[in-house]
Amino acid sequence: MTDTRSVSPALRTPPAAPAEAVAFFAARLAFQADVSDVNASLASGDPGFVLVDSRGDAGWRQGRVPGAVHLPTADIPTRAASLLDPAIPVITYCWGPGCDGATRAALALARLGHRVKEMIGGIEYWIREGLPVETANGTERRAADPLTVPVSATAPAADSAVSCDC
Repeated sequence: MTDTRSVSPALRTPPAAPAEAVAFFAARLAFQADVSDVNASLASGDPGFVLVDSRGDAGWRQGRVPGAVHLPTADIPTRAASLLDPAIPVITYCWGPGCDGATRAALALARLGHRVKEMIGGIEYWIREGLPVETANGTERRAADPLTVPVSATAPAADSAVSCDC
């Protein structure tokens, strides 16, 4: 019998073999994109994907990523064909990490033949990173949350939405 009290709690289940880890992490990157990378891609002017906000009307009106297409998950079966080109990859987002709406939307789109990823963190982390949000009143930015993004000592918080440089 092994004494588990001496084993690190983080290693009670040992790490996967390197080949298994490579497969897992490569797959994860194939299915997800982070807020910083989505922002950098959109800022390039030619991101190579369509960003889909899968929230309902109330969420859309509350604020959205500029340039996103509004396609609530429930509407995907009836509206996706008229809004999206299956040849162009799609990245979905919803509220945030506590919501699986972007995952449900991505699944629905994949079932229709789209290549799709989800933006991890959703609109919550988009906002927390101080990135622009479009509303009926125009585009606005909130101060970046220093718990989610490095804040420059020389730039105001609203201008400090930067990549984590990872």
